[in-house]
Amino acid sequence: MTVVTVALLVLHFVTRESSNDYDEPSPTQKPATTGGSGNYLLGVGRADCTGPVAEIPLMGYANPDQVGGGLLTRLYSRAFIVAEPNDSRRVVFVSIDIGMVSQRLRLEVLKELKSKYGELYRRDNVILSGTHTHSGPGGYFQYTLFWITSKGLIKPNLDAIVNGIVKSIDIAHQNMKRGRLFLNRGVVENSQINRSPYSYLQNPASERSRYSTNTDKEMVMLKMVDENGHDLGLISWFAVHPVSMNNTNHLVNSDNMGYASLLFEQEKNKGVLPGEGSFVAAFASSNLGDVSPNTKGPFCINTGESCDNPQSTCPVGGVRMDLLTCCQLTGPLLSAHQWVNMSDVQVQLNATHTVKTCKPALGHSFAAGTIDGVGAFNFTQGSVEGDPFWDNIRDQLLGEPSNETKTCHQPKPVLFSTGEMTWPHPWHPDIVDVQIATIGSLAIVAVPGEFTTMSGRRLREAVKRMDVVIAGLCNVYTHYITTYEEYQVQRYEAASTIYGPHTLSAYIQLYRGLARAIAMNTVQDLPSGPEPPLFNVTSLTLVPAVTPDRAPVNKTFGDVLQEVNVQYRVGEVAAVTFVGANPRNSAENVTEHNFLTVERYTNVTGSWQVVQNDASWDTRFYWTKGSSGQSNVTIEWHIPSSTEPGIYRIQYFGHYRRLLKQFYPFEGTSAAFEITNL
Repeated sequence: MTVVTVALLVLHFVTRESSNDYDEPSPTQKPATTGGSGNYLLGVGRADCTGPVAEIPLMGYANPDQVGGGLLTRLYSRAFIVAEPNDSRRVVFVSIDIGMVSQRLRLEVLKELKSKYGELYRRDNVILSGTHTHSGPGGYFQYTLFWITSKGLIKPNLDAIVNGIVKSIDIAHQNMKRGRLFLNRGVVENSQINRSPYSYLQNPASERSRYSTNTDKEMVMLKMVDENGHDLGLISWFAVHPVSMNNTNHLVNSDNMGYASLLFEQEKNKGVLPGEGSFVAAFASSNLGDVSPNTKGPFCINTGESCDNPQSTCPVGGVRMDLLTCCQLTGPLLSAHQWVNMSDVQVQLNATHTVKTCKPALGHSFAAGTIDGVGAFNFTQGSVEGDPFWDNIRDQLLGEPSNETKTCHQPKPVLFSTGEMTWPHPWHPDIVDVQIATIGSLAIVAVPGEFTTMSGRRLREAVKRMDVVIAGLCNVYTHYITTYEEYQVQRYEAASTIYGPHTLSAYIQLYRGLARAIAMNTVQDLPSGPEPPLFNVTSLTLVPAVTPDRAPVNKTFGDVLQEVNVQYRVGEVAAVTFVGANPRNSAENVTEHNFLTVERYTNVTGSWQVVQNDASWDTRFYWTKGSSGQSNVTIEWHIPSSTEPGIYRIQYFGHYRRLLKQFYPFEGTSAAFEITNL
């Protein structure tokens, strides 16, 4: 993702702010309410939403063995508020370093915002988008399917994410100032591939011929500048899966999306620690459904052979950047939102042909996984027939899918008929958010899942605005959305298109309706739709309870067990091991707790200065659980080439637990060590 960050920097710094670069408004767009140097009120904010970093299943690969065991980078919520100068309308976009936004998460955030701000921030003008990192803690869902690999609803993590999102919006709200918005686009080569090219080839040749590649390589950047020309922040949308970290990783981190954000923010916020500083950069998700960052694939790691075929089951290059046009955004802010029962949408395909969506269901190829994270057992991609062995087990344990569901989802062989499974709660959502927010000529289409490349292209065309971006994994998670043609070959993405073969057509019809209402100023006439449920589940988890911590005999918490070396060179790894305690103590007892610092001794002041924290990509925090309440913590610092020679030390901060949930802070400090360039 370094190459993508370079592309972002190029896009950012070449943005032309001349008044000669303004685009003309579209025919459906009202003129700007003001001119001059401050067309909008703008606010940006960033807040920690990391949650517990140990013993909690990571959300993304659905691998029950992938449980948090430490921290690589912190997770952040990044909020951006745009308001008209008279403050009559607002739009909020929040990009969060999590796997996806769940319905439970969105409903709780909206509830908190209403209690603080009344009707200022609402379901129609607040977009919550997950970056789709596969290395964040899970357990923030209310639907049963997601409880299986997340081990239930985990309140400490849900609370951490809700609090982080609300705090980031609070910060943005409190720092509103007049400014301008600029939109820039560029083509980024050699940074992603289509991981299901066989599926993509099922789309009509006439349609494919309109595009030079089988992924969307355009990066769209929305830049915020105050009226004095000072940069405030940016949002970048680019289609790529955050699966640079594979399903054997156990360190909580934001993957390539968050890494790009951290690199950009460090470039703009000179002299501050990672995760700090006023400039906020979000690298947000788009139509990434079939797009992988692993550019050497799709190949089998055990044979080296290509798995570009219907049944692939086996388990990065330089960047070229072509700049396109840049413009200043002007015009009104508008938004439209509806709740829709996606299990029963009537779709008018043409004048004579009507179809409908289905109750949610997952196909056999869902269990096969992808080239970025393979599944288990003998499931394969491209399955258009069921397996009697697995179907029989399914029937005995969960019940057989109805004939109606089987017929509706054809040619998908149904593995889990989740729309017909309701114990202890429904396994999948029926009620789904559809939402569009417009800022002048820019339309942000907030989609509730992972659209494939061609699905996203069709949706953008359907909205027919001057500038359209697909914001992925927004508001509620509904897995994947493929085209009708891709659905027929039932690779992983199609098997995970839960509302059946006409899912995309239904979404296109719905988003066209929202766009039409915005264009014709009839948003107020849109029916709100059936409100989603909020299940009365406060905490239901199989995650083991935190037990009291114990230190070894003749040791105390924070004592060094394995000391650092006396000297290191840049490029080496400094490591120290301490008597530790369960990191969940800190997550439950303190918000925004920092587990470590790297400090440099300053001769002038005779004091230690913090140069790195646990949000840095260069540090690693490993927690190893022992027996009888004992545990160790190992901290690594991968010393970057930019490190100044000098004397350094590493500090560890934690909380140990006694009976009756009594928490006590402690710290440990390594010996001083020298870093040289030699």
